[in-house]
Amino acid sequence: MASEPKTILALCAHPDDAEFRCGGTLLLLAKRGWRVHIATAGAGDCGTAEESPNAISQRRRKEAQDAAAKLGGTFHCLEGNDLRIFDNDELRAAAVALMRAVDPDCVITHYPIDYMPDHDATSAIARAVVFTAAMPNYTVGPAVSLPPTRKGVVPLYYFNGPLGMVDWFGNPTPRAHFYVDIASVEEEKAELLACHVSQREWLRRHHGVDQYINEMRHWDEQIGAAIGVAYAEGFFCHRGHGFSQAPLIQEALVDLVRGG
Repeated sequence: MASEPKTILALCAHPDDAEFRCGGTLLLLAKRGWRVHIATAGAGDCGTAEESPNAISQRRRKEAQDAAAKLGGTFHCLEGNDLRIFDNDELRAAAVALMRAVDPDCVITHYPIDYMPDHDATSAIARAVVFTAAMPNYTVGPAVSLPPTRKGVVPLYYFNGPLGMVDWFGNPTPRAHFYVDIASVEEEKAELLACHVSQREWLRRHHGVDQYINEMRHWDEQIGAAIGVAYAEGFFCHRGHGFSQAPLIQEALVDLVRGG
């Protein structure tokens, strides 16, 4: 009997964060039969200088849905607001409900110290709910009957590297625990990112070039140079007490993983 496909949840702050930082790895896992879910804490309501918060959030939600669909995945939003994303009861409850519905084998989120507070807060939310979702006594608002995760265990937990691989002070972060060679899907990753038309157009107007795609390639090239390939994504594993240590992504992509 064939085993049930593995499931991955990328829980990030805004639409396009997952595609930008781990889209290549999500594509590779999807091609190998994994179920992919992308979730954002907010809908990107501050991601424009021209449109209203409601108009841009509706537009960005559709862009995120299109990008997820392109890799055969599903998009979810916790309904927070840009720059008002905090590790609070409301967003924790929404994230726990999502975790229990999706029941992922592993979760990817932001590095705990990234360049903007929404990313840091989302990373803290993810850390809390990865640990909490399997606890049956943690009820979620009126959905008291919502069951804990079917697997009943804490899923594996990964961090993307921070943008530029530096902390708030410009100091280099530690070398990633492992890297994924994404050269074979870099063009497809660019197509995922290009689904976020509002952000691409915004930066193109401001910079006069396709900075959105160019910046993604630049960071992927920089990470790839660490392992001698054209493009790569780097990941850190949560190795603290109480969290799973099973190397699921490393085993699923063993021919493309370096380090770890």
